[in-house]
Amino acid sequence: MNAVVQIDEWQPESGDDAALDRELEMLADVLHAVVHTGAGVSFVVPFSIGEARAFWADTVLPGVRARTRRVLVARVDGRIVGTVQIDLAVPPNQRHRAEVLKLLVHPSARRRGIARALMIAIERAAQAEGRTLLTLDTWTGSAAEILYRSLGYTVVGVIPRYARGSLTPELEPATIMYKELPPLR
Repeated sequence: MNAVVQIDEWQPESGDDAALDRELEMLADVLHAVVHTGAGVSFVVPFSIGEARAFWADTVLPGVRARTRRVLVARVDGRIVGTVQIDLAVPPNQRHRAEVLKLLVHPSARRRGIARALMIAIERAAQAEGRTLLTLDTWTGSAAEILYRSLGYTVVGVIPRYARGSLTPELEPATIMYKELPPLR
């Protein structure tokens, strides 16, 4: 039997330290697992669960609280199994755009449409912020690139030797993509 996937915005509450700790641990678990399966999401092995938690607590959480970053999470039975972000911190002449960051789905929750649902939801969140252009980069030839193409993202180009994978010192190419969104009315 398949459990229902719930997509919502991560809105850590001030004052509820126990709830925030639980959510940071779940987010760290997703990132840690994704990195250890070889994804090129900025981190390399060795990569501890503490480093994963520090990314969420020290990099993402301040942006969420400052409203310069929005984070969506996918939950199954209350457990976070996926996430995606948009970075809203852009120069004044670029307030029409946002960058999609860190689409992550725990390996145990893959092949259930969670990444697609997160992307559709983050596009709506971007539109709610008045953003009509999304940009992103992804590993060339990856499942993520195929997903983004299926969602209507356009390839700008490929940068060779862009970044290394998490499990290998080899430098991999990245595909740069964008999607124009209609403004909300």
